[in-house]
Amino acid sequence: MLRLTRFSLLGRRSPVARVPAKNLGLRKAASGSSPSGSASPRALNIFDRELKRKQKNWAARQPEPMKFDYLKDEVGSRIADRVYDIPRNFPLALDVGCGRGYIAQHLNKETVGKFFQADIAENALKNTLEMEIPTVSVLADEEFLPFRENTFDLVVSSLSLHWVNDLPRALQQIHYVLKPDGVFIGAMFGGDTLYELRCSLQLAETEREGGFSPHISPFTAVNDLGHLLGRAGFNTLTVDTDEIQVNYPGMFELMEDLQGGMAMLE
Repeated sequence: MLRLTRFSLLGRRSPVARVPAKNLGLRKAASGSSPSGSASPRALNIFDRELKRKQKNWAARQPEPMKFDYLKDEVGSRIADRVYDIPRNFPLALDVGCGRGYIAQHLNKETVGKFFQADIAENALKNTLEMEIPTVSVLADEEFLPFRENTFDLVVSSLSLHWVNDLPRALQQIHYVLKPDGVFIGAMFGGDTLYELRCSLQLAETEREGGFSPHISPFTAVNDLGHLLGRAGFNTLTVDTDEIQVNYPGMFELMEDLQGGMAMLE
């Protein structure tokens, strides 16, 4: 059994007085895709971002990507439902870490006028799913968004932010590109995700080796998310959790699924 704890994040940017950007474009101060091996100097570099880019590109090139996309599609549809719950339309939206477009496929052009899809993996952007909203693909790292301040009415992110080395910086970047009173809706894997697999690997390695090393990506605790969003400048926060259970006949079938989706194994 695979147990996934999903955090839903909903935050509105504080409507502070700022000078709006005159036009949409790339910031001169930051590159959209970080240079190889680069990272925020204050962050503990748990993930090799260049390796993550290669892994996501490999996953997007597989002959049957939909075989492993069922969870991403499910979470993307739940985020789209949250967007529909807000009684307004969004002329310009951004999907951070979009993958193959798991959120945009569930939205319509009456709700979102234009969708910018940003991802670190070029193959994912080349193989996006069919959608009715006009889209623009942008090759960009979640920690180095290349957009100007006050650009987007809506920012969404699905199952991508658990891979960044500097989550506070990523949230600050999202806050920066949102317009005043803009909305951010996202989902990421939570602290108890893959609990059974983590415990099984630790017990087996301890029995054979006398100790263990981590083999599964670390996840953010739900208690920390509200604090991080508040620090980034968001208000009117909502943070909740969903638990999704997926049954597998054995550990190796589970690990094949994780590898195909490039979700959480290190």
